[in-house]
Amino acid sequence: MLEIKIPLSVPRRRYSEYRHNYRILTNGSGRLLLVAGDQKVEHLNDDFYGRNINPEDKHPEHLFKIAAAAHGGVLATHLGFIARYGANYRSVPYLVKLNGKTNLGANEEKNSSRLWWTVADVVKFKQDSGLKIAGIGYTLYLGGKYEAEMAAEAAKAIYEAHQAGLTAVLWVYPRGRNIKEEDIHTIAGGAGIAASLDADFAKVKYPYGTKDFKKNAERFQEVSAAAGRTKIICVGGEKRPIKELLETLEAQIKISGTNGLAMGRNLHQRSLEEAERLSAALGAIIFHDKSAKEAAAIYARRQKTGASHSKFLGLF
Repeated sequence: MLEIKIPLSVPRRRYSEYRHNYRILTNGSGRLLLVAGDQKVEHLNDDFYGRNINPEDKHPEHLFKIAAAAHGGVLATHLGFIARYGANYRSVPYLVKLNGKTNLGANEEKNSSRLWWTVADVVKFKQDSGLKIAGIGYTLYLGGKYEAEMAAEAAKAIYEAHQAGLTAVLWVYPRGRNIKEEDIHTIAGGAGIAASLDADFAKVKYPYGTKDFKKNAERFQEVSAAAGRTKIICVGGEKRPIKELLETLEAQIKISGTNGLAMGRNLHQRSLEEAERLSAALGAIIFHDKSAKEAAAIYARRQKTGASHSKFLGLF
């Protein structure tokens, strides 16, 4: 049975609601498969249209179709996007991103600390829409001149979310001049910040691009340790071969001690059919402790023509 450690920032009258939202967020497992729909803002159209990107990805609804097929995944995106498509995707669990920025211009010149919507807005929207909104998300950049403003906004948003019985996920990225974004020691420092701000989960960078998955995962234990009771999920990074993706995920969870994965380009740049198979493979590792080899077998199976769900999706 899933043990949920409720932070003291959640009032007793909200315990039941927090537990409910935490189970929705984690598919009842305590781990998280996050579909990164906030990339529609962060990456503009660069990752949704072009060479080696499936044509289905040029349509915004593709993200919602993937999330609906992900069986255990949560779609993290901005409230306006959810408002436009949510009526047709009521089965999807949502995480509402409160801030954001585009990839235009220099990062150090941008102040993305301001909330686009408040937690009160999210609570009201959830009540009015009846959607499965499990929590809020906020991106915090460390090392820049707006660090203090962003930390203050994140702290307030997380506290208000917990007061309302919602969960809170913090995107924590060291970013600025002379900062090595994929340095594990630096990432661990960011994980400690997430713990200090009372986040339930922290989404952090991971140093991909190495063939020694085990050694890399062992070094990354520093990050999970620094986060304490705040659980760590890693970014999915750029589109990579399936075998490498699954082996890395297995090492992250079983060696590094992480608790899930955030997947954007590696999912939505594929066809819906392939993204559905991949999400099933990811879920097998995240939610059911399957090996990368077992997950690869799940991915390799093809859906039966005309079937609403393939056999392997019965895992969820």
